[in-house]
Amino acid sequence: MSVYEKLEALNVELPIVAAPAAAYVMHTQIGNTVFLSGHIAKKDGRPWTGQLGKNMSTEEGKLAARAVAVDLIATLQSACGGDLNSVKRIVKVMSLVNSTSEYTEQHLVTNGASELFVEIFGEQGKHARSAFGVAQIPMGSCVEIELIAELF
Repeated sequence: MSVYEKLEALNVELPIVAAPAAAYVMHTQIGNTVFLSGHIAKKDGRPWTGQLGKNMSTEEGKLAARAVAVDLIATLQSACGGDLNSVKRIVKVMSLVNSTSEYTEQHLVTNGASELFVEIFGEQGKHARSAFGVAQIPMGSCVEIELIAELF
């Protein structure tokens, strides 16, 4: 099954790639390696705000991370000339979770993105990963994730 067949089977529609919100680009490439800038969680086109351990549950955070992954896949499609089948591997994911100092389930929140990458890309979606708890994310978003991928 192709990447696009998997997206369709999961009812995942890729959004239009957002423009950068500050002085950066959405992706850059060195050789066959693509680096995607951090993407914040959005809900209904607006920043998905909240803080894990205060006013958001782990399950809500996981859904937010999955939403970020969808946006990252759209940017990745743009980075590889419109063809996600040219993605050789998702190499690394770094996740920032807006959370209280007592909250310790950042890794479970980040699974929302990691699991989708594996569902879409199969073995090539398995990646190295970091998940951090932070005091704040731009625009009050609950999750921000960046990604590194290798292309064929």
